[in-house]
Amino acid sequence: MIRALVFNLLCILPMASFAHPLAPALFEITETDAGNVSVLWKTSVFRVPGSDVQPKLPLSCQPQSQPSFEELDNSLLTRWVMNCGESGLVGETIRVDGLHEAKIDVLLRLSLVDGRRITRVLRASDPELVVPERESAWQVAVSYAALGFEHIWTGIDHLLFVFGLLLLASGARALVATVTAFTLGHSVTLSLAALGYTNFPTGPIEVLIALSVLVLAVELTRDTSVPESWLRRFPWVMAASFGLLHGLGFAGALSEVGLPSYEILTGLVSFNIGIELGQLCFVFVVLALFRLGSRWLAAPPAWVRAVPVYAMGSLAAFWCFERTAALF
Repeated sequence: MIRALVFNLLCILPMASFAHPLAPALFEITETDAGNVSVLWKTSVFRVPGSDVQPKLPLSCQPQSQPSFEELDNSLLTRWVMNCGESGLVGETIRVDGLHEAKIDVLLRLSLVDGRRITRVLRASDPELVVPERESAWQVAVSYAALGFEHIWTGIDHLLFVFGLLLLASGARALVATVTAFTLGHSVTLSLAALGYTNFPTGPIEVLIALSVLVLAVELTRDTSVPESWLRRFPWVMAASFGLLHGLGFAGALSEVGLPSYEILTGLVSFNIGIELGQLCFVFVVLALFRLGSRWLAAPPAWVRAVPVYAMGSLAAFWCFERTAALF
């Protein structure tokens, strides 16, 4: 019964049919000589109806070119050039309007003419940045850890896979080994892909991630009275293998905003830490609900216990068809 309740809570999350419905935007500003500033504004093609997110440079900056537009698979790129005078951007305010209505964050990457680079996440609660003299590595770490935490909590497919692992592993020892194996698996491929050692197209990877959730759901429906399958006897092996796949999905999300060239290691490690913190929080919440439910409810009938598994499999199958169709 508790498993069904937990899954129902997951199913009513907004826009559950999308794995990552509201990707963060990218606001990249590159200051060159003579006060010229090149601007890149990258947003997802998916957005909340009626929202209008607008990047804002200081009033002292004047347009030097007409915007150019480029549409990619899931995003729209806008580029233009402005001139901000001899004083440049230091001490000026850069902001993004409309974040509250759009329900997204914006990664601001600022490259100054003196060689300094600034990375900051702008949110509805803090939509602007006064360009400082210098930025610390700690600010980069906090920003990318927040991005990682947000990504895992908005990635319903990743959370469902972790949820399935909690149902598959029997006993505390097996659970710790399984979740740890999943963590190690996706950490390896996330690091390799983010550092440029591997490069896979995101479309097929997203299909395979959905398929991994479906395979796990099918395994959970098997009759427990028959001899255990290889996946049930060695769940950590399966978790590590599929973790490699999910890590490529995390890397795809990280590539949307990029890593700061001067703090690549800090950004990568912080993003991964954010993912792990988000994953641990999810595991603790689910286990707490399991424990509370075991005190309040007697053993539920078999069909109730099957509800979350079949719902998980149905949603994963839908994602498989949806993402495969998107490839064509």
